Amino acid sequence: MTPSPPGAAAPPLVFTDVEIEGRPGQTVVAVAGVVTFVGDGDDARREVRRHRRDDTVTIDGRGGALLPGLHDHHLHLLSLAARDASVDCSQPAVLDRAGLGQALRTAAAGRPPGHWVRGYGYDESSTGALDRAGLDELLGGLRSIPVRIQHRSGHQWVLNTAGVAAIRRVSGEDRWPGPDGLMPSDGIFSDVDGILRPLWSAGQGPELGGVGARLARFGVTGVTDATVTNGMAEIEVVAAEQTRGALGQRVLMLGDGLPARSGSMLCTGALKLVLTDTDLPSLDELTAAIVAAGARGVALHCVSRQSLVLAAVALREAGGGPHRIEHASVAPPEAMALLRGLPVTVVTQPGFITEHGDRYRREVDPSDRTWLYRLRAWTLVGVPLAGSTDAPFGDPDPWAAMRAAVSRRTAGGAVMGGAERLSEEQALGLFLTPLEDPGGLPRRVAVGASADLCLLSVAWREARHRLDHQLVRATFVDGKAIWGG
Repeated sequence: MTPSPPGAAAPPLVFTDVEIEGRPGQTVVAVAGVVTFVGDGDDARREVRRHRRDDTVTIDGRGGALLPGLHDHHLHLLSLAARDASVDCSQPAVLDRAGLGQALRTAAAGRPPGHWVRGYGYDESSTGALDRAGLDELLGGLRSIPVRIQHRSGHQWVLNTAGVAAIRRVSGEDRWPGPDGLMPSDGIFSDVDGILRPLWSAGQGPELGGVGARLARFGVTGVTDATVTNGMAEIEVVAAEQTRGALGQRVLMLGDGLPARSGSMLCTGALKLVLTDTDLPSLDELTAAIVAAGARGVALHCVSRQSLVLAAVALREAGGGPHRIEHASVAPPEAMALLRGLPVTVVTQPGFITEHGDRYRREVDPSDRTWLYRLRAWTLVGVPLAGSTDAPFGDPDPWAAMRAAVSRRTAGGAVMGGAERLSEEQALGLFLTPLEDPGGLPRRVAVGASADLCLLSVAWREARHRLDHQLVRATFVDGKAIWGG
C-alpha cells in the first residue's frame, strides 16, 4: 500500500473481516477521513457495495484487530531525530571510559571539519565524570572535531574544547545568554538547550522522516512533543515536515514560548514548566505561574518527591486547568492525596521500569523505590493517567512500554512495584486517549471518529499476550495509510 500524498483527499477506505472490541467479522468504512460505518451482515455488504469505486481502498483484515491509532503523550521529536544520527554512549553500547573514547573517535574520524559529533546517554557510573578536558583526552588526535555529549538525564551537555570554540564563534563572544552570563569553562552546560540548539544547529535543518516512519511502524498516529524550549522555530519545522509528508502523525506541542495554535494536524497546548530540585521556585512563584497560564493550563515536569509535592500544593492553590504532571517519577501517598480531585492528568513512562529499573534498584533511595513510576495506584485514587515513552530518553516503542506496565519487570528480571501492574487492556488504554485530553476516555473505532487506525495481524485475544509492535500490519491517519498494507 502506498501512502497517500500529504493534503490529498483520502479515497473511501473499507476494512473487511476485522475484529472491533472483541467482535470478529466486522466491516469498517471510512470516508473523507471519518469512520462512517461499523458492523456486519447484510448492512455491511450493502455498505461495501455503496462505496465500490475505482479508487476505493479495500483491505481484508484476515481477522486482525482494528484499533484506534496509538498516541504517545510525551516525547521529543527533534531530539529523537538527532539521536538517530548520534553516538550511543549508554550501556551496553559503551561499557567503560575506554569504550566511550573508541566510539567517539570512530564517529569523529568520519566527520568533515566543523561538523559536530553528537553523543547521548552518557552515564558517569560507567564512564566516570566528564568535562571539556576529559573529552579532549578521549578524542586524542581527533580533538579538533567539535563534540557534544548529552547526559542520560537529558538536562546536561558536555562539550570538548573544539565544541566550546564552535559555539563561541557563532555566539560571537564569551558572554552569552546563560544563567550567569558566562560560558562554562569546564564545557559542562546544564538546562540551557534553548540557548545551545540554535548555536550548533545553524545550517543543519532537522529531518523527521525517519522518526515519522518508525512511529508509524509502531501504530502511532499522534504524539505530544513535550520539549520545554519549543517555540515558533520548532512549530515551523514540524509543520514543514508534515506538509512534505515526512511526518504523518498529528502533533500537539507543549513548551514555554508557544503561541496559541489550533489545527487538525498541529496544535499547541499547555505551558511546560520544569521543576528541578536544584532550582525549585517558591510556592508563591509557582502558583502565580499556574494562574498566569489561564485556560491553557500547565505541564509540570516532576521527577522527585519534593517537586511533585510542591506541584500538587501549587495546583490546589491556583485552581484552573486542565493541567498535566509529566513523569511523576516518585509519587508518595501524601502527594497523590493532594492531587486527588484536581483537574490534572499524570503522564508517565511505564517503560522506564524495564529500561532503568536495575539502575534504580542500585541508586534510588530505598524510601523512594516503592513510589517509582506508579500506575495502578493513580487509578485507585481517581487521578487520570496517560502513557508515554519520553523518547529519545526512553524506547520510542509504546508496545514495550505496555509490556512494562503489565510486568513491572526490569531488564534483569526483577519485579519493581508489582502492586502497580495494569491489565493488558489498561496498558493499551494509556496510549488510546486523545492528545488534547490525555486523561480522558480511550478513543474507539466508532461512527464519527477520525479514521486514525492501527490494524493488527492477529485478534486482540492473541495480541494481548504479546504486546509486540511486530503485530502492527498497517497504520492510517485521516483515512490515509502512513505505513504498511
